[in-house]
Amino acid sequence: MINKKIGLGLLTSLFLLTGCADENKVQTETKRSLDYCITQTKRTLTELENNGEGLIDYTLMPRNISDTSSSWHCRKATKEEWCAGFWPGILWYGYEYSEDEELLKEAENFTGSLEFLSNIPAYDHDLGFLVFCSYGNGYRLTGNPEYKKIILRTADTLATLFNPTVGTMLSWPRECEPNDWPHNTIMDNMINLEMLFWAAKNGENKYLYDVAVAHADKTMECHFRDDYTSYHVAVYDTITGNLIKGVTHQGYDDTSMWARGQAWGIYGYTVVYRETGDPKYLDFAEKITDVFISGLPEDKIPYWDFNDPKIPDSPRDASAAAIVASALIELSDYVRAEKSELYFDTAKAMISSLSSEKYICGESKPAFLNHSTGHKPNGSEIDASIIYADYYYMEALLRLKKKS
Repeated sequence: MINKKIGLGLLTSLFLLTGCADENKVQTETKRSLDYCITQTKRTLTELENNGEGLIDYTLMPRNISDTSSSWHCRKATKEEWCAGFWPGILWYGYEYSEDEELLKEAENFTGSLEFLSNIPAYDHDLGFLVFCSYGNGYRLTGNPEYKKIILRTADTLATLFNPTVGTMLSWPRECEPNDWPHNTIMDNMINLEMLFWAAKNGENKYLYDVAVAHADKTMECHFRDDYTSYHVAVYDTITGNLIKGVTHQGYDDTSMWARGQAWGIYGYTVVYRETGDPKYLDFAEKITDVFISGLPEDKIPYWDFNDPKIPDSPRDASAAAIVASALIELSDYVRAEKSELYFDTAKAMISSLSSEKYICGESKPAFLNHSTGHKPNGSEIDASIIYADYYYMEALLRLKKKS
């Protein structure tokens, strides 16, 4: 019979060794996945060069690959193309991981094609996606003072969409009249607050901080139901500032939880807590995260809408999983121990599923991930590879690498 003290010592040693083994496994798998992302990124660059036969058009950004295609559908970087910042962001993440000078050069080139956004009026709320994913990562990694100027100008432009009567930024000016949405705010807008917070600190402009906080507060008050599931769109009265209704645009219906919308909320309120330190945002982030996690299928990759009656014969959304996985790694640092373990383990499980043969593109396509859903009600980007899924997947991997 083993002495109890010795036995406990052995068990502790075994536990620590198992923990180390698990940690080493996570590190190894994370490195393998990041190496895969670099390979796919370089495949995309080769495709954009027309397989070495022509110069790259730095205003054409990869957007999606349909389930029946094997090459990128690219879109011109214009004020209307809300996804144009994700490809430069991927290149910056690729450079951050690999220190490959080729990726640095191409990150600079693709990022440079978006400078015009800092010099024109705001078309809509997507300036954060467009400029902070590109120039924001570029400044973080290089300290280029010109990048800082561009981010600050763009943040000022984004803030022009703020309506002080309502307390939020207008998301889609173009949708006001046709839909009778006098002031509409979509959940996606929560992501753009990060650029305002950054600009407030780095440009010493407290107004931008106040705009971000007001937007977060009004969204928290009006954009969520009693069960902490979210509407995609909140419609407000411009005279009273009151909520008129909550509706969907890309979800199943007005009462459903659209997976990517809830994901934007989780990511957004994690950022708001980080930037303000106000515990009410942490509490809220936990509540909207818990309802998301509780409805996940076994492999932790959500269906495109949690309330689609056709589940399980319904498309998944790898992009929503990538967004939440990235957010959970950060959020796990802020919450109490038992919640921290749940969130971090869920993030690892999501990343593990996304990195499996079921979800990665592999040799079939130059993107990272399959099985994302863009706008199902519109019949757009269903079961596709989509650039923002790749962006947040790589971000999640980098965060996991730093934490493991």
